[in-house]
Formats: sequence, structure tokens, C-alpha cells
Amino acid sequence: MTDILIVEDNKELCGLLTDFLRAEGYTVSPADSGEKALAIFEKYGARLVLLDINLPGMDGFAVCRKIREQNNTPIMILTARIDKEDKLNGIILGADDYIEKPYDIDILIAKIKGIFKRRLAMDNLSDGDITLNLSDETVTKGGKPVQVTSKEFELLKMLIENKGQTLTKDLLFNRIWGLDSESEPQTLTVHIKWLRQKIEDDPKDPAHILTVWGKGYRWES
Repeated sequence: MTDILIVEDNKELCGLLTDFLRAEGYTVSPADSGEKALAIFEKYGARLVLLDINLPGMDGFAVCRKIREQNNTPIMILTARIDKEDKLNGIILGADDYIEKPYDIDILIAKIKGIFKRRLAMDNLSDGDITLNLSDETVTKGGKPVQVTSKEFELLKMLIENKGQTLTKDLLFNRIWGLDSESEPQTLTVHIKWLRQKIEDDPKDPAHILTVWGKGYRWES
């Protein structure tokens, strides 16, 4: 999954912002139109959306509305439109912040870090004897720590969050490895194998991470 999706049709500004954020360690996906942004979001997801309003075709308000119909991903509007009505419209549609251009990059990055810190401070995610600590990305089984990589953690989290639902291989790979990845889709199969070895009582006969042949994987309690 991409950390930050930037929706900005000004190529120079988008490039500068992308460079700054990647220097901070974030994975970034840029889009220069609302339509492209929604296509990227639907396929890869994002932990944060930085959204301009004045876009060719579908404007930023429409993008915000569409994302909010099915997702609570934080959205920060970055725009030169400073009218009170525009600000109110952005907040009503579900934007988490409305920042006027030109903005101070240091303040923007501080706000972004604050959003990620708050998101990571959510409660633990548990199912049976498996518990994920979302703040420090650790896993325990029956109260005992299980050593997992960051990708294994994301994969386990996505499976548990969608318990009982079959998630296709393409969806899992795209959401977890994303646009910045140079990995091959087969890496998903390898990570599933590693996870089973770490959390299943019998990795050869898994009770939690089930293979749905020809489709993908499903988590069961």
C-alpha cells in the first residue's frame, strides 16, 4: 500500500512535494487528475491523500466525496482556493484538513507526521490468540512475541481485517507492495508461507490462512 497519494496537476509542485516526502521515508504515488487518483486509490490504496481542488476533469471535491463513500483514509486538501464556502465544502465532504497554498513544507510535513502518529495509536487488532499492535507493528501469539517483517505485518493485518472474505492475489500484492515495488507477484506466495510457519500450529494444514484455489487467500478464526 502506498503511504501518500498526491493529487496535483502542477507537475513542478507535485515533483517537489514527492521528492520531499520520499526523503522523509514515505512511499509516494503522484496523480495529475482526479480520475487517475481514484484508479490508483482503488487498485493500491493509500494511508493519506494530499488533494488539490482545481484539477482537469473531475475536481478535488468530487474525488474527496468518492473516497469518503467507502473509506476513512485521511485526506488533506492543499489548494489556492481560500473562499469560506470552499473550506466548508471540503470539511463537510470529509477532508481532515484544508491547507492554503502557498504552504510551508516543514509545517505540512509536521502535519503529515501527526496524522500518521495518530493513526498508529489505534487499538490493537486481535483474532483468537493472535494480536497485532498497530502502534509498533508487533505480533503476539498466545501472549508470546512473533517476529515478523513489515510486509508480513501488513499482510497479516489485511487478512484479519477482512476475516472470512477471500482476497485475491492481485489485490493483496497491489495493496501491500504497491506502485513503488520492484517485487514479483510470487513474493506474495513466499510471504504467506513464512506467515504460516510463524503463526499456524501446523503450517502444512493451516487453520487461519486458507488458500482459495484459483483466487487468493482467506483468514478464518
